[in-house]
Amino acid sequence: MNFKMNNVALVVGASGIVGNNLARHLIKKGWQVHGLARRPPADIEGMQPVAANLLDPTSLQSALAEVRPSHVFFSAWMRQATEAENITVNSAMVRNVLDALSPAKSVRHVALVTGLKHYLGPFEAYGKGTLPATPFREEQPRLEIENFYYAQEDEVYAAARRDGFTWSVHRPHTIVGYAIGNAMNMGATLAAFATICRETGRPFLFPGSAAQWNSLTDMTDARILARHLEWASTTEAARNEAFNIVNGDIFRWSWMWPRIARWFDLEAAPFASEHAPLEKQLADAAPIWAGIARKYSLAEADLSRVASPWHTDADLGRPVEVVTDMSKSRKLGFLDYQPTDESFIELFSQLRTAKIIP
Repeated sequence: MNFKMNNVALVVGASGIVGNNLARHLIKKGWQVHGLARRPPADIEGMQPVAANLLDPTSLQSALAEVRPSHVFFSAWMRQATEAENITVNSAMVRNVLDALSPAKSVRHVALVTGLKHYLGPFEAYGKGTLPATPFREEQPRLEIENFYYAQEDEVYAAARRDGFTWSVHRPHTIVGYAIGNAMNMGATLAAFATICRETGRPFLFPGSAAQWNSLTDMTDARILARHLEWASTTEAARNEAFNIVNGDIFRWSWMWPRIARWFDLEAAPFASEHAPLEKQLADAAPIWAGIARKYSLAEADLSRVASPWHTDADLGRPVEVVTDMSKSRKLGFLDYQPTDESFIELFSQLRTAKIIP
């Protein structure tokens, strides 16, 4: 397969953390980039927006009629009430996009972004039952439980057999990166929480479990994920492989939490034995945030577009250690590294510059 031809990317989910950062990265690297979303962002210079509903095959076929991507990067999902519904909806989105592109036969590679729920199980059974030993490794088998990540993978595999493209699967841990209005955004969520604590005098109380406070963990910067996606899609040795992708450092939240606090001129509260999830701590925070936005002329007064407490609670509330092995990528030549504390600090600075936080 020739990876040196002109590279034309279709970034599916261009409005999310992954898609936003990936589109910017590929544009800087000289790719032609089409960004597909229901409402594509308008602030990514050089990206050609493609507006379509991923659940509407007719909408997709019309929107993609003149698009001829060499590479498809799929980073979209829609949360549903049950895992059965997650499987139906999220597998359909992958299938609809690849079906719409199939007649032109332009696609050479498809990269699918999933995550560590591959090893931890879906939200309905998250971190429960019999889990593989840490660090998580790509060769560990699927859990014996229904999971929409598996269904999405299967759609990619089936289309690859039909159309002859190669594929890669990318499994990040919790992603730190810039995007507003995203459903899974720990960095912006913690920034909003810290801002509210500073403005109201509330304690900056870690919202997670003792296991997460004390155990080793890791995270994924959206920018290193973008580089990993490009690397796997243009490296012959990486084709038709699944990869974990994390920053390369490990830490404990007992170490990270005070560092985040200091950036916001806060004292980190001592770890509380009673679980204090963000959904509880921020239950009354919407009008407080609206007041902070007025006070500092912030760009977003709707707290629900800045913070996603439910997702942060899911990650920080896990009762098990979660740490990831990167040996497979390292052996094949991907050696990038990103300190996670710097990921948070750089994101907070970007949020401040953009007037998302004061």
